[in-house]
Amino acid sequence: MPKVQFYHNAADRIGLACELAARAHAGGRRVALRLDDPAEARRLDHLLWSFEQLAFIPHVAADSPLAAETPVVIGRAQQRDWPHQDVLINLAADLAADFEQFRMVVEIVGQSEADKAPARERFRHYKQRELPIQAFDAVRREAL
Repeated sequence: MPKVQFYHNAADRIGLACELAARAHAGGRRVALRLDDPAEARRLDHLLWSFEQLAFIPHVAADSPLAAETPVVIGRAQQRDWPHQDVLINLAADLAADFEQFRMVVEIVGQSEADKAPARERFRHYKQRELPIQAFDAVRREAL
């Protein structure tokens, strides 16, 4: 049963995903980043290379031959068979079909109604499954 964290009101969802992935990697965690949009995936890939000047966040595409050995992977929403099941950061609008295989699921919700409406559905789904949910304000960086 995964723990679920919601980060609400994110001004820059990709930037926050990069920050959370970097923090998780620094703590020894393995991260899968799930996105709908190929342009967002490219932006996230680029940002992971340049996020911190003196830090290196090793990452590859989830379908890369090196994915099983790499702590951070970037995959599309249709991705199945993730190379590891520690932390899933979901930036896609829908619920990952295989979310239950992860130890933790992180949902990043933007400020637009287009982001909020599907996030409400995902929240209801997790709540119906009685999963432990924590909510955070992404701007103030505090628990709700």
